[in-house]
Amino acid sequence: MWTPRRFTSGTMAMLAGLAASQPARALDNPLTYTGPDRQAALIEGAKAEGEVVFYSAMIVNQALRPVSEAFMKKYPFVKVNYWRAESAGIFTKLSAEVRAGKVVADVVEGTGVGESVIQAGFAQPYATPAIENVPERYRDPNGLWTPTRRSFFGVGYNTKLVAAGDVPKTYDDLLDPRFKGRMAWHAGSASGADLFVTNLRMAWGDAKTSDYLRRLGEQKVASLSGASARGLVDRVIAGEMMLALNIFAHHPLISQAKGAPVSTALLDPVASTVGTMIIPKGLRHPHAAMLLSDFILSREGQTILSEAGYFPTHKDVATRADLAPIVEGLGRVREQFVPPERLVKDTAASEDMIAQTMK
Repeated sequence: MWTPRRFTSGTMAMLAGLAASQPARALDNPLTYTGPDRQAALIEGAKAEGEVVFYSAMIVNQALRPVSEAFMKKYPFVKVNYWRAESAGIFTKLSAEVRAGKVVADVVEGTGVGESVIQAGFAQPYATPAIENVPERYRDPNGLWTPTRRSFFGVGYNTKLVAAGDVPKTYDDLLDPRFKGRMAWHAGSASGADLFVTNLRMAWGDAKTSDYLRRLGEQKVASLSGASARGLVDRVIAGEMMLALNIFAHHPLISQAKGAPVSTALLDPVASTVGTMIIPKGLRHPHAAMLLSDFILSREGQTILSEAGYFPTHKDVATRADLAPIVEGLGRVREQFVPPERLVKDTAASEDMIAQTMK
């Protein structure tokens, strides 16, 4: 098993001093190089490559374009060619490139896509000093992915239909008869119903989770496979449903700030995941890819993502003010991080459990 080298603040200071006396050169393996001339060598190699191709699930105008433009301003000799799609679409495109032996992507980012790429054997290890600013629990010990943004999941509810005293505070509260036939979740999605169940299985074990799902099944939860997590929140806002289960916790807050009758409840434990960034095998621009991955995880890159409405992974970058209630709420309930590998590994079993218990 390959283990990425640790970068400490003292080491980085020493490396920076040594690098000043080292001649710049392109690297044979820029993905895992940790020598004192790393930054200068990445720049030298990136100048020769001239571009980097970035596949991402981030929203273009909200985050993907601002990140790319800021990177190109810092490194004007590298052009970022980005392509945006949902994670499943990104994986499909990359898979086709790998099969054809013509990999176009240099950096791949999204929630769920990294895990699929790793499982398919398309990813390769890489090391970046920026990982030292990410809390330990969000890191990959195998160095195959780095976390670009966090996500927390909760229950979205219509504030006109659910009185303040009736807002669910526990998972058992979802069994209240008043919610029967008025709840929905996103079926067939690793971050929807499947994550809801995987989170409970991790916390409670399979036996207790199965028993709970049988009772939840009596509530006639609507399984909506065509709707996105954002779409479920829109249905709650419209009054079609009282509750939406396992939606991105910040989505209702964004709509609430615009006057919509919706809010978020965090149930203990709160499932959390991360968007992952991987470097595919067969990439054409490895030096530029490492510069881009460093930038996305840096304070500057993470600040852009935070301002765009994402939860940063950099420990010194604050969450945007209107989303701070989620972070504050996590101080009152337990966060349960579902690692990417666990999410992929357990999804099929969680889907089977839903099928067997919620008929």
